[in-house]
Amino acid sequence: MLRPDPTEHTAYYGKYVALVPEQDVLAVMAAEWEKTVALLGAGPEEEANVLHAPYTWSVKQVIGHLTDCERIFGCRALRIARGDATPLPGFDENAYAAAGDFNRRPLSDLAAEFEAVRRSHQLLFRSLPEAAWGRKGIAAGGEISVRALAYIIVGHERHHAGILRKRLARV
Repeated sequence: MLRPDPTEHTAYYGKYVALVPEQDVLAVMAAEWEKTVALLGAGPEEEANVLHAPYTWSVKQVIGHLTDCERIFGCRALRIARGDATPLPGFDENAYAAAGDFNRRPLSDLAAEFEAVRRSHQLLFRSLPEAAWGRKGIAAGGEISVRALAYIIVGHERHHAGILRKRLARV
């Protein structure tokens, strides 16, 4: 599998793609969620609702955000892979985090939901024909490829897991 080149996504997403130096994004996608779920098991439930400055979301809100973004990126990938040329809208991640009311849920439920969504996307991406990986569409006002979306999913997770590691080390 080829890595996405910078013309396959907007500059904003370059930071996430850069966090995935591996060539085989499917193997990384399969392994990365296990690390994240294990990380979540390392922190006590009572700390998962606490805001630690300078962060503006609780651990539970971060996991809810990861799951929401995974769903949105996966939906974008599906639509573009299937040849849907409809421009896809952006979303306000802060509004989603607030509306998700993630702090009321047990951390174990949020981790299980994230795992289920990731497993679904592993199956989706593994099922794509080779031609689908290079297809491009418009999402959030910029051009993006299916291949870039797979790397963005993993890089976005790595970005937030790194922040969670720092936060949970304080606990």
